Amino acid sequence: MYTKNIALRKKISDWLIIMFFIISIMIIIGGLTRLTDSGLSITEWQLFSGFLPPLNELDWENYFALYKLIPEYKLQNFSMTLDEFKVIFWWEWIHRFLGRLIGIFFLIPLIFFTINLGFKKLTNLYFIFFLICFQGFIGWYMVSSGLVDRVDVSHFRLSLHLVIAFIILSLIFWNYLSLKINNYNKDRISFKIPFIFLILVFFQITVGAFVSGMDAGKIYNTWPLMGSTFFPNDNEFLNLFKFTALSDPSLVQFIHRNLAYLIFLFYIFMFFKIYKSKFTKLYLAINITGVLLLLQIILGIFTLIHGAQIIIASMHQVSSIFLVSSCIYLLYLNTNIIQQPSN
Repeated sequence: MYTKNIALRKKISDWLIIMFFIISIMIIIGGLTRLTDSGLSITEWQLFSGFLPPLNELDWENYFALYKLIPEYKLQNFSMTLDEFKVIFWWEWIHRFLGRLIGIFFLIPLIFFTINLGFKKLTNLYFIFFLICFQGFIGWYMVSSGLVDRVDVSHFRLSLHLVIAFIILSLIFWNYLSLKINNYNKDRISFKIPFIFLILVFFQITVGAFVSGMDAGKIYNTWPLMGSTFFPNDNEFLNLFKFTALSDPSLVQFIHRNLAYLIFLFYIFMFFKIYKSKFTKLYLAINITGVLLLLQIILGIFTLIHGAQIIIASMHQVSSIFLVSSCIYLLYLNTNIIQQPSN
């Protein structure tokens, strides 16, 4: 892929894995920003001037005055002091600062590699850069939903923001693997099986963002039942088939719970498919995926029964990064790829 030049391939792969870790940190910080209700502390999008934090007390007072104009302060945090505001401000500022760094750290090496290899050989990396820029717009689009007539952001926009972040992460990891592993694997299952599994995991991440965005993890804090019943007793089963179900906290939690069971069952099917066919090259990947899936489910249960306590909920999100990465690894190994790098 890209080039036969070993030194240049190593530079690209090193750059990609560094970007992978930086974006992983960005996702973790983003989750903590959400869990600490810090996401609306900066009410303006200043692409260049916002690179610097407040440098004096007057700057702090100006930022705090802008925050006092939005519903979150007026209806929820009206007793907040400037010192308390500084805490939530720093979470959001660090999140935005990392976003700017990611754009810079991706663009500068990309220009260097383009000079050496040309644009056509790097079109997939330019597509990733486009997604990174688009993600910045979606981030502001998400924040803007909480500045006018509500005390939090739209859970639909929140989920879009999170899913795009995971898509970027997955594409970077796939390109990294393509540089590190020359994969020609005759022993493989149908491409559809690990691909469907990956789609299910992404759908679960989307629903998980709904749960987070509506604080749906703070209700029905029991497992395996929701209170004393399998289905939430504050709802009707037929409501599950309406679009409004995606904006109903108890139904969203119900979907999130049961989608986890479905994903686990699909994993069991995939596991036995690989082992029954004796596809030994996939054993390590499927085993790692299984361990991480089980860890993710356990952390999800603990997050629920502890009412989305920040540390546990953050661990739940961190483990999702590992799970998605293992899914990409499994899918890559199962994909019949013949490396034919050009000069």
